[in-house]
Amino acid sequence: PDANTEPEPMAEPAAGAHDLMGFDSVMPIFGIAQEATALGCVVDFSDPGNLPTPQYAPWQDANAELCLPDGFPDSFFEDKYIKCSLEAIRMLKKHFGDKVMILGKVMGPWTLSYHVYNVQAFLMDTLAKPERVRKSLDLLSQVPILFAKAQLEAGADAIVWADHATGDLIRNTMYRDFLLWRHQELVPQIPAPVILHCCGRSMDRIEFFRETGFDMYHFESANPVEKMVEAAKGKIRLAGNINNPQTLLQKSPDEVRIEVQRVIDAGVDIIAPECAVPLQTPVNNLKTIVEVCQNN
Repeated sequence: PDANTEPEPMAEPAAGAHDLMGFDSVMPIFGIAQEATALGCVVDFSDPGNLPTPQYAPWQDANAELCLPDGFPDSFFEDKYIKCSLEAIRMLKKHFGDKVMILGKVMGPWTLSYHVYNVQAFLMDTLAKPERVRKSLDLLSQVPILFAKAQLEAGADAIVWADHATGDLIRNTMYRDFLLWRHQELVPQIPAPVILHCCGRSMDRIEFFRETGFDMYHFESANPVEKMVEAAKGKIRLAGNINNPQTLLQKSPDEVRIEVQRVIDAGVDIIAPECAVPLQTPVNNLKTIVEVCQNN
C-alpha cells in the first residue's frame, strides 16, 4: 500500500520497470484513484493485492451540488496523494535524468466523473440528466490539465490520459457528443506528448480518437490488433495491446513471445501491456516483452 501513498516506495518499483526488467519508460502512479482523494472521495489504499479504488463518491446523491472542493486548486496540490505522486516523479527524474522516459498519468473528466459521481449514476444521467453530466465534465476538465502540467514540471516527459469512455459501457455516439470536442480543446493545452488510454472495446470509436489531437492511443487486446492498426490510418500512433489476464498472468514466456511478435508484425508503434499489469504477473513474462522488442 505504501507504493500508492509514499514517494520513495512509489518511485522504487516504478524504477524497477527499467532497472530490473529493461523497459524504456517508467510510470510511478499506480491505479486510477490518485486524483480522487483530492476531489473528496474516500479511497481504499490498504489492500496489497489490488489497486486502490474509490469507496465514496461525494456527488453520488442526486441532490448533491456539483462543485469542486473548497480552496481548489490549492487544496488539490496540498493533498497527500497528489504530493506523493509529484515527489515520486522528481525522484525518478533525479535517478534517470534523460536516460529513461518518465510517464505521468492523469484521469480525464469522464473517468473523474465515475469517481466523484458514482459510475452507475453518472452513466444513467447521460440519458436522464445530460445537462448535469455536462456540468460534471465542465468542472472536472480543469483537473487533468493542472495535474498534467504539475507532473511535467516535476520531470515527466509525457502524459498518459485515461478516460474510460469504453464500448463496454457507452455507445460511440456518447463519446462523440460528450467528449470529442472537449478532448480537442483540452489536449493542446498540455505542452508534451499525450497518450490516450481507454479500456475495453473501442473499434467503433477509433474514428473519433483519431481526431482528438492525442499523439497516441493505448488500446486493449479486446480489439483485433490488425484491424486497429488499419483503423488508425496513420492519424494516431498506437501502443499496446499485450493481453494481461490470460497471456501475461497465466501463460509461459514462449507464449508471451508469440503474442508480442504478432503485435510488432501488425505495426503497433509501442509494445506494452494492455492496461494495469496484474500484481501477480510473473516477472519473466514482462522481461519477455522487452527481449522480443530488442530482438526486432
